[in-house]
Amino acid sequence: MTLRPELTQAAVPLIEEVEVVDEQGRVRAAYLPGERPLTVYLDKRELVTLMTLGGAPEHLVLGYLRNQRLVESIEDIAAVQVDWETESAAVTTRNGVDRIEERTARRVVTTGCGQGTVFGSLLDEVDNIRLPVGATLDQDTLYGIIDTIRLQQSVYKQAGSVHGCALFQGTELLMFIEDVGRHNAVDAIAGRMWLEGMTGSDKIFYTTGRLTSEMVIKGAQMGIPFLLSRSGVTQMGYQMARRVNLTLFARCTGKHFLLYTGRERFRHRLPEDAVA
Repeated sequence: MTLRPELTQAAVPLIEEVEVVDEQGRVRAAYLPGERPLTVYLDKRELVTLMTLGGAPEHLVLGYLRNQRLVESIEDIAAVQVDWETESAAVTTRNGVDRIEERTARRVVTTGCGQGTVFGSLLDEVDNIRLPVGATLDQDTLYGIIDTIRLQQSVYKQAGSVHGCALFQGTELLMFIEDVGRHNAVDAIAGRMWLEGMTGSDKIFYTTGRLTSEMVIKGAQMGIPFLLSRSGVTQMGYQMARRVNLTLFARCTGKHFLLYTGRERFRHRLPEDAVA
């Protein structure tokens, strides 16, 4: 039997209604996405402060620990307790974390919205990642994912200023999470996958944000061979995708997309099946 951590249920409202004045002097309602600091303590050691919407704080913390490779197994975590009064998340492990000072000594500030960070040693481990070579994605499935995202209800449609990430199996939407930074949204999905024991080999990951090296590394760590975005790709994101052999799509809107890396996994429509 898998030991699962004890989790609080501390999700908070994602938007706030405020009064604004438009260009014609009319008073009306507008909506703001939440933005809250959440300081993570690992066995009483301050680790990082994350700026978050607060919609899935426990999953966010779990995913952060997983993607930073600070905790090896979900069974090693006894509890995650989020307290918004103190703006903190207290993580308790069952047996401590080996070499925690050494493993958190060097940080790299990334291009993530709100300034994401990765611990430097993580960048040295990417060559050990092995993604499934036999996984494939066809063009109709890609279009189905894009259309599902287009129809998805979201904080972004109400208030803007957030990024969304989604996990798919084929065209089935398994998870959709928004946050003020795309790195938080991907961590929250990673945390829920970790908690539920889900593998990434048959999954497809979608993000509204740009594909940086951090996003590629996190997707690869989750074992997901396909990464899609409606935005663009950075040079280092492209290089990292080639390095880990991840299939990378960007500018995914409507019937348009650009395939950058991992072409061997993609199945284009045959010319006679193309839609004019």
